[in-house]
Amino acid sequence: MDVVGVVPLFCRSKCHKNFKMKRNPRKVKWTKAYRRVHRKDMTQDSTFEFERKQNRPERYDRNLAENVLKAIPKIEKIRFTREERHHKNRMKGKKEKIQKEAAKELEQGIRLVKSPLALQKDPSLTLPQKIKVSVSQRQSEDNNAMEQ
Repeated sequence: MDVVGVVPLFCRSKCHKNFKMKRNPRKVKWTKAYRRVHRKDMTQDSTFEFERKQNRPERYDRNLAENVLKAIPKIEKIRFTREERHHKNRMKGKKEKIQKEAAKELEQGIRLVKSPLALQKDPSLTLPQKIKVSVSQRQSEDNNAMEQ
């Protein structure tokens, strides 16, 4: 942004305010720069280069357009598989971490857990059961008439 005379464009006021506060975008977690540096997104993937806007007009070529239209589904499939692989790699240790946290929480709060035998012996420890009461058709009609 050191170019003289160039006005920076921002997508929203939040970005502009953070720029004016001189915040480093690589340290702000919601920015693309942060996600790129910490490998949260697939920003460096070659499949994204196909979507980039090119400002130079090209002469229309029917064969080229046909080949591009045929290639689009293949590119989408490649991108989808890469995104899934990226997501699986990022979430690889997540399940073990959740299990360890659950075990730790159970270990710390074991005094709060009641055994099934204790629940059978003392019904006051369980939640009260909902009792279904059958209502005659005539009573429900009377209630509806009263509401109106």
